[in-house]
Amino acid sequence: MTAMPEDALLDRFAAIVGPAHALRSEIDIAPYVTEPRGRYGGKTRLVLRPGSVEEVSAIMKLATETRTPIVPQGGNTGLVGGQMPDGSGREVVLSLSRLNRIREIDLQSNTVTAEAGVILHALREAADGVERLFPLSLASQGSCEIGGNLSSNAGGVGALAYGVARDLCLGLEVVLPTGEVLDDLRKLKKDNTGYDLKDLFVGAEGTLGVITAAVLKLFPKPKGREVAWIAVDTPDQALALFGMASAKAGPSLTAFELMSDRTLDFVLRHIPGTGAPLQQAARWNVLLEISSGRSAEDATGLMEEILSEAYETGTLTDAAVAASLAQADAFWHLRESMSEAQKGEGGSIKHDVSVPVASIPRFIREAGEAVASVAPDARVVCFGHMGDGNLHYNVSQPAGGDTAAFLALYPAMNHAVHEVVRSLGGSISAEHGIGRMKRDELIATAPPVAIDLMRRVKRAFDPANIINPGKVI
Repeated sequence: MTAMPEDALLDRFAAIVGPAHALRSEIDIAPYVTEPRGRYGGKTRLVLRPGSVEEVSAIMKLATETRTPIVPQGGNTGLVGGQMPDGSGREVVLSLSRLNRIREIDLQSNTVTAEAGVILHALREAADGVERLFPLSLASQGSCEIGGNLSSNAGGVGALAYGVARDLCLGLEVVLPTGEVLDDLRKLKKDNTGYDLKDLFVGAEGTLGVITAAVLKLFPKPKGREVAWIAVDTPDQALALFGMASAKAGPSLTAFELMSDRTLDFVLRHIPGTGAPLQQAARWNVLLEISSGRSAEDATGLMEEILSEAYETGTLTDAAVAASLAQADAFWHLRESMSEAQKGEGGSIKHDVSVPVASIPRFIREAGEAVASVAPDARVVCFGHMGDGNLHYNVSQPAGGDTAAFLALYPAMNHAVHEVVRSLGGSISAEHGIGRMKRDELIATAPPVAIDLMRRVKRAFDPANIINPGKVI
């Protein structure tokens, strides 16, 4: 086993960024070795916070020369351990948070060039200030960073209309493990000159290179927006409603979120200041958003058409259309608080899955049976982006049950739910990534040829295996 980095080597790394940006004390390091779920701890003797691409390049060159493992980290909001160092203390954390400049907004090309450490909310605000929309939207947008969003191929609530992070990226600047810099910050929507290298880095979770900047797509700011909270009896009715909304609104349908009654109940119970959007509780809830590029009247008209047909056909049982921006934000706050609300109910076993949209009702039925086979009294908490087939299918411990005993069922529960996912041609990771959490399962269940190809790519880019080792593949 290779020894931990010695002080002399750490001094060489620290000299690249300067002592103020080379963190060594336990207090300074602590925020970089703990993650949101508290599941993946790690150790490091050094956190480096470079302020330029040149410093990142020098760090990676030295790391390859000395075989020092490096763990790139963005806003540290990842949920599968991909941004965490291991427990050996050998790995050096590379934080990109100081690379936080928006280099350019090009209104004619509808692009923004942003560095990896730009916080997502700041980028969205900058776009809004020039009457543009950057549509990537996540519950963690106040702290997650663009580099991490791209490295994990983040999805979020806007994926239905605008796609995931990969779809929003036109070009990248990446530092390779060797220290070489790939400058591919192009604004082209059409480019068939060889392999599309940027797509190898987007979604690679920092295992092939360090993303330092990106060219991202902007869109015209919508002129009209309507948000409705809708009650339905079953997931099948939600699927029918989605069909109606898609047919009438087309690309103006910008969100279609599905939530179970228990999920909403947890929010109302544990998130202060929240209130029920409808007088009568519903078994299933849909949050539907229409965004029109033409006018406010157009958005209102589309929403009215959708709800009218749904009422007439008995597809919905009740609905409330937001009467103000504040009420629309309140509806979205309910949806975005659902993960947080589960903490008040004890242990939770989580699944970030996708299946074909048409298979969602079947998945919910069969996954419920699978959960019951592992823990009969466990409580399913199902919510997510039904419009693009991505559900957060979480399972809370039985009320009053033993948390440790329940969490010990994690492997068995994952296996049971993921077997249903695979039987429907789905994915065990829709937007959170693989990281440490799902690495072994990916290797065990993906086609052997696919695993072999991924390993070949990893070796080609990182022959010394020093960038985010032990993650993904």
